[in-house]
Amino acid sequence: MIVIFVVLGLMVVSSLWTVMTRSLVRSALGLALTSVILTILMFQLGATMAAVFELSVCAGLITVVFISTISMTKALTHAALLTKTRDRLKRYWYLPALLLVAGAVLAFVLSPLPFEAATPVPAAIDFDALKQMLWKDRQTDLLGQITIIFAGVTGVIVLFKERKGGQE
Repeated sequence: MIVIFVVLGLMVVSSLWTVMTRSLVRSALGLALTSVILTILMFQLGATMAAVFELSVCAGLITVVFISTISMTKALTHAALLTKTRDRLKRYWYLPALLLVAGAVLAFVLSPLPFEAATPVPAAIDFDALKQMLWKDRQTDLLGQITIIFAGVTGVIVLFKERKGGQE
């Protein structure tokens, strides 16, 4: 159990480094590191299939896509970057607090403590059992994944939304 909390702590540290670093390449690599740590956590909890997908898709494919995209964008000057950062901080100061509240709700209200082991996947695929596992047994996990996807979409909208008048 202590190993799980250590891995969770490492994941929090790597994710904070990912969002706080100024270099986009370092952010992409930090995201890959966070994904690798999440993979270790999934293996520890017995969710081997989810861990394999996390490692191959998120740590591998998505990192390659992000670094490719970063290499095709133009760099801002230091002054423009500082202005843009200050403007974003003024507009979106409440998002970290909202994220903490959502995390607390997911952790303490919806999830039973202590952590349960992952539900094993049957050897032969029984679609009724799969529906039962996804929509009944692992409903909290599904809600967490939907929340993460929503946060990612919101982040992309915030980062790439253009204002009227040509400024970003």
